[in-house]
Amino acid sequence: MQRLSRRDLLALGFMTFALFLGAGNIIFPPSVGMAAGEHLWIAALGFLLTGVGLPLLTVVALARVGGGLQRLTMPLGRHAGGLFAVVVYLAIGPLFATPRTAVVSFEMGVVPFSGNNPTALAMYTSLYFACVLFLSLNPGQLVDRIGKWIAPLLLSALLVLGGAALLVPAGAIGNSSPSYQAAPFVQGFMQGYLTMDTLGALVFGIVIATAIRDRGVRDEALITRYAISAGLIAAGGLSLVYVSLFYLGATSQEIAGEAQNGVQILSSYVQHTFGMAGSVLLAVVITLACLTTAVGLLTACGEFFSQLLPLSYRRVVVLLGVFSWLVANQGLNQLISVSVPVLVALYPLAIVLVALSLSDRLWCQTSRVFVPVMAVTLLFGLMDGLNASALKDWVPGVFQHMPLAAQGLAWLLPAGLTLLLAAGFDRWRGAQVCLAD
Repeated sequence: MQRLSRRDLLALGFMTFALFLGAGNIIFPPSVGMAAGEHLWIAALGFLLTGVGLPLLTVVALARVGGGLQRLTMPLGRHAGGLFAVVVYLAIGPLFATPRTAVVSFEMGVVPFSGNNPTALAMYTSLYFACVLFLSLNPGQLVDRIGKWIAPLLLSALLVLGGAALLVPAGAIGNSSPSYQAAPFVQGFMQGYLTMDTLGALVFGIVIATAIRDRGVRDEALITRYAISAGLIAAGGLSLVYVSLFYLGATSQEIAGEAQNGVQILSSYVQHTFGMAGSVLLAVVITLACLTTAVGLLTACGEFFSQLLPLSYRRVVVLLGVFSWLVANQGLNQLISVSVPVLVALYPLAIVLVALSLSDRLWCQTSRVFVPVMAVTLLFGLMDGLNASALKDWVPGVFQHMPLAAQGLAWLLPAGLTLLLAAGFDRWRGAQVCLAD
């Protein structure tokens, strides 16, 4: 029976870490740290729960069912589950997330040196997606190319940045903003929610499982164990990166007090600490982080759509890569304005799906619980999505006044109540069947 060596398992963990670590994961923690101030570690705990804990649980849930989103959605029925899977793959893939990795890395890594103009964007995205396609066309080599080469280079650059933040802080920990003084844990929790890594985990599960199988492992129990181990390695790496960046932001108020986002905080710190070399280091970190995430997304989408369409994996990957290149050249602002409401609507469904899947052994018949809870979550998630868009006037007033609506969590209470009712009915119905037998 084929098993992974410790070196291969470590490389698999590094690959998983690199897949998850996108630009957003580097941008949000400094902002949280600066805003949290003296409440830094309470806010960090909330962020880690949603920014690391939820994606890890998603990897575990996918590993339990064999690594594919379609298996995770089986209790919803073939059509509803298939539709949800298609929407998730399109949103996290060629429509929004994949092209966004190119534009964000361009804005952060290239614009400071070249300026922001359409020609520079087109040239950069052409080179960027050529590299993404090269790495994606042979998914069996992802562990070797990303896990053994790119991920260690990315991790080394992050260690330099994170080590400097901890050992050579720009100043003392500053004061917290009013919102973090009132509820630091909740604010950190919501910022971690906005990383959208749980959606990413839904599509990366199949990439991780495929990478394990391509190393010759066929035993399903071993595949599950290795996938969970890779998730734990990635979670540990992400937590270390986040903690150092939280501290970087919290100690940078003196040099970046007027910064509006994490990009400006990071830029101010690296310029202050490293000078021009710092800007080059930041460009390398962001470009590698975005590149590896794009490879993971494109590979996962290629695997998924090649099973649905009468096209080979390689042809699907090329088509999706070219489409992502076209979308990326529309610019960052337009991409964000369109993608945020869609992701806000989808994220609650992903959270509930993972939670129900991990507790599926509690239900007599999974569909009796999955279907009503997911339906209610969909309804309120759509309202949250509309509320985050230019169409917020379309949202009925009753939704806008629900508990946690202002935080984008209006779905939480209705989904919880529906779960209680559905679980009660499931237990009662199950007991009735047993009595009838």
